[in-house]
Amino acid sequence: MRKTLALVLILILQACGGYSFTGGDVGDAKTVSIDFFPNTADLVKPQLSQIFTEKLRDIFVQQTPLELVRRNGHMQFTGNIEKYTIQPINAQASDIGSVAQNRLTVEVNVIFINTLEPDKGFEERFSRFVDFDANQDINAIEAELHEQVCQELSENILNRAIGDW
Repeated sequence: MRKTLALVLILILQACGGYSFTGGDVGDAKTVSIDFFPNTADLVKPQLSQIFTEKLRDIFVQQTPLELVRRNGHMQFTGNIEKYTIQPINAQASDIGSVAQNRLTVEVNVIFINTLEPDKGFEERFSRFVDFDANQDINAIEAELHEQVCQELSENILNRAIGDW
């Protein structure tokens, strides 16, 4: 019985070729192209462009049936990193002028073109932040913060592009 149920489930998933693992729908699209996202923010962290671009590519490859191509995918993403800031957000009550937490914010502008369903395309800004203890050395934790915020941005972009919510 379990083998039969597993076989039926596999057949159903194969029949639904446009369905992604995220619950989104890629329609008849078979390919996705994601250009490098340059960092044009006032404060430029050179490694951030590479991290973000790779996270966005990875999430589409891992969570959709789409094949990543260099150019002219059925779904195309371009854009740039427009904002990168680190700002204090919480003052400590016990020490006037002292900050308890900082916030790293990254904002990207994304242009999405769906060549098969043009009405689903968009140009939109996505912003995510991560808070961290102000006593931490930013140089020691910056790579980890970049990974986290870029992962969250990529998830938001994926959901916006192929989600129905």
